[in-house]
Amino acid sequence: MSDQFYTTQLSAGLGLREETKGLFELWQPGMNTQELCEVALDSGSFPNVTARRLRNIVAECFFPRYLRNEGVAQQVKALLPILSSSEMSQVFYLYTARSNFILAEFVKNVFWQKYASGYQSIHVEDSKSFVELGLQDGKMKKPWSETTIKRVSSYILGCLVDYGFMEVINRFERRLTPPRISDYIAVYLAYELHFSGLGDNAVINHPDWQLFGLSPEDVREELKALAVNRHWIIQAAGDVVQISWAYKNMEEVIDVIA
Repeated sequence: MSDQFYTTQLSAGLGLREETKGLFELWQPGMNTQELCEVALDSGSFPNVTARRLRNIVAECFFPRYLRNEGVAQQVKALLPILSSSEMSQVFYLYTARSNFILAEFVKNVFWQKYASGYQSIHVEDSKSFVELGLQDGKMKKPWSETTIKRVSSYILGCLVDYGFMEVINRFERRLTPPRISDYIAVYLAYELHFSGLGDNAVINHPDWQLFGLSPEDVREELKALAVNRHWIIQAAGDVVQISWAYKNMEEVIDVIA
């Protein structure tokens, strides 16, 4: 992710939990964004959303988060009917962070650092300072105005509120309410990384786990605990990990979760 840049893409939509769920109910494999927009408009499922806004949500949020890889969209669509509300939020959060580098960096470098240091809340100025530091470090393709910096910093916090990582205290503070990664989501993520072609140690050390506040040592312990349910057999000696994976594809993983 080191070659990625911070963007303003979160301005098109924050968590969008209900909108995303509704779009997945309508989406079918092979649909492009235009076709999904037309089906969504005709469905009547979004009565309070203008046609222009709906097109923006599909093109600027739903597509980059889920449709760049149709296999991902098929997996998430299959998962949604069997997940709890909080688990659904964790899946949406994972893919939103993957497609919004600025959100992923904030979570890893500010949110979890604050939590680990014993802070109970984050100030809006913490988010603004983070974005300003990114500007100084050349993480934007072109300079942002003060207004854009302020807006995007608020979008980061708003997105985390939508996904249950924070609660609004007042205009200036957000309480930290980090969820623990669900066992099902941990199994899903481990297998998704495995089937992407990563070796066992690369799975353990993948930065996606940091989105849930987990270090490689935490991940090893998490996978050891989940091995009791026969999702895999894991052997660890020092920093070397060997995993015998129980399932042959993501369809099997989703069937087990169901």
